[in-house]
Amino acid sequence: MLAKINTFSLLGIEAIGVEAEVDISRSSLPKTTLVGLPEAAVKESIYRIERAIENSGFSRPQDRTVINLAPAELPKQAAALDLPMALGILIGSQQIEIDHQFLSNYAFVGELSLEGNTRPLKGALSIALAAAKEKGVRGILLPSDNAPEAAVVTELEVIPIDSLSQAVGFVTEQLDLAPVPSCVETYFSANGKHIDDFGEVRGQEMAKRALTVAAGGGHNLLMVGPPGSGKTMLARRLPSILPPLHPKGAIETTCIYSALGRLAENQPLLTDRPFRSPHHTISDIGLVGGGRMPMPGEVSLSNHGVLFLDELPEFSRRSLEVLRQPLEDKKVTISRALQSTTFPADFILVAAMNPCPCGYRNDPRRQCHCSAPQIERYMAKISGPLLDRIDIQIEVPAVAYESLANRREGTNSQTMQREVLQAQTLQRERFGKGSVLDNAHMPHRALQEHCDLDAASSEMLKKSIHQFGLSARAHAKILRVARTIADLEGSDNISTAHLSEAIHYRILDRKLWV
Repeated sequence: MLAKINTFSLLGIEAIGVEAEVDISRSSLPKTTLVGLPEAAVKESIYRIERAIENSGFSRPQDRTVINLAPAELPKQAAALDLPMALGILIGSQQIEIDHQFLSNYAFVGELSLEGNTRPLKGALSIALAAAKEKGVRGILLPSDNAPEAAVVTELEVIPIDSLSQAVGFVTEQLDLAPVPSCVETYFSANGKHIDDFGEVRGQEMAKRALTVAAGGGHNLLMVGPPGSGKTMLARRLPSILPPLHPKGAIETTCIYSALGRLAENQPLLTDRPFRSPHHTISDIGLVGGGRMPMPGEVSLSNHGVLFLDELPEFSRRSLEVLRQPLEDKKVTISRALQSTTFPADFILVAAMNPCPCGYRNDPRRQCHCSAPQIERYMAKISGPLLDRIDIQIEVPAVAYESLANRREGTNSQTMQREVLQAQTLQRERFGKGSVLDNAHMPHRALQEHCDLDAASSEMLKKSIHQFGLSARAHAKILRVARTIADLEGSDNISTAHLSEAIHYRILDRKLWV
């Protein structure tokens, strides 16, 4: 007898619809054959499924069993397919009777233990999103541990199950299981509670200003300064002034963490912007993603948040150079023989580094002992093309004792976020409902319309381009940063003061990279 079960399998961070076809025919030689490009772990799951069937009170078929996972040309991962294959075997061997019309209304995913209990799987949210788009699928049965995550998708009935026996009871309509209610609003109500605040940072008001500009327009930023000047402390507080994460961005980012099994317990939806700070020993694959079966890297885990690279020159040259594409395109495309996979990578890059190997170059309080060749080799680890993609470059000097001893709190996150939200509101009105959300991603064709300069400002920019030898990319980035600075002040036009500040943020490399 032939049985057909709707299910899904992860491909990267997206779920693809799979039809598990199970055909059982009489044969003197019992054998189970699995086809449809399953990976090795899927083939091994047959032994686990057979034990789960027997330990759940059913019998393993003693006939010829063929299981086809369609479409055949796409590779299938293991975890989600145990439950649908087990149900297909029970239906195909006529151990249970079901209404095929009722069965076709639901999809089934889940890994089984040898006892027949369900185990949590990766990518439940991606699977639920794909199921909601699938025609004819009204609901999905999946492990109870994954139900709150899948219930974020309100257009779908999410039925939690704890065992194969429960799934059998549901498909035979002998057991009534209630769908899990969605609690999306509850998750967002707890959003924005940041422990770290910029008010705790003594001094560094110029650096705070630069971070406000970066947050206001989604600009990348590089901080250069001696050890202990507060670079890491400043970077870790950047998420506290970013606008609240919108639902679409929260779901997209959650899908990435879910596919990698990185969701924290009791956190089915990420509602705070992520902050990722990988160690400098990370490989290029760990940073941007890849592998035999392509999976996301740190740039995708930072999606809609902040990627902080501390001690930037200590990262391998190869790892830094692969950042070029995601910094420009806000996505990562990884091609393999069987498929091409694209991961989102819309993040703000914040990098920090010392001005020399010892860290005390140009520091009035400490003497630098680095030779000129040592400094040159150290700074050369950061390529010109990568620097050109960083909109804002600032020096973070050592904090004076008077600032450290001052008990008066500096500019706090609430004040800075208020300016950022004002700038972001103006940008939403400017760009409408298109794909562009902030000034950092403003297309070139929009620069003339939204970054028009008067005669004095044009002359200032012209002189700066010639004096500092800035590239065409730097020219465009100066205009975008100037537009953000004007938005922070609520100005419709870019003034010479706005442009001057933007130029100041672009010339640090001309001072240190010589």
